[in-house]
Amino acid sequence: MVPIGKGVEYALHCLLYLIELPPGGALTVANIAEYQGISESYLAKIFTQLKKAGLVTSSIGSKGGYELARSPENISFWDVVVAIEGEPRLFECRKIRGSGELYRSAVKKPDWSAIGPCEIHKVMLEAETGVRAVLEKYNLEGLSRQVKKKVPREDREKTAQWFSTRISGIA
Repeated sequence: MVPIGKGVEYALHCLLYLIELPPGGALTVANIAEYQGISESYLAKIFTQLKKAGLVTSSIGSKGGYELARSPENISFWDVVVAIEGEPRLFECRKIRGSGELYRSAVKKPDWSAIGPCEIHKVMLEAETGVRAVLEKYNLEGLSRQVKKKVPREDREKTAQWFSTRISGIA
C-alpha cells in the first residue's frame, strides 16, 4: 500500500463540510477550494472520484453543487480511501520462495513452493486486513462528532456562515 495521499485528507474535509448543509443546499467545488485555499482544478478531480464512487451527488444550475449521496454514518474512511486512491495494496507477493538458485533451473519446482501463500505473504495480508478494518470502523458521522468536540462552536458557526453566504449567493 502506498502511503495514503493528501487527496484523501482533502476529500474527508470536504465531506465534513457537506454534512452540515441545510436541506436542499449544495456546495460548489469553487467555494470549497476557496475556503481551503487549494486549486479548484485539483479539488474538481477529487469530487469527480467521490461522485464515481457514489459518495456525493451533483446538481447544476444557480443552486447547484455537491451534496452527500449517503448518510454520514454510511460513508467510511475506507470508502473515501478507495474512491480517491483505488483499492490499496500493502504487499505484492513476488513468489520468491520457489525461484532461488536451487530451484531456478529445476524442471519441476518442489511441491511445497506452490502450497498456499508463503509465511511472509500471510503476515502482509494480515496487516492489510487490519488497515482496512480500522478504516472501515470509522465513518463521517463519528468524525463529525469528534470535530464538534474539538472545534469551538464559534468557529464552526463562522464556517457554516461562510458557506451559507455562498449557497444563498450573497457573497
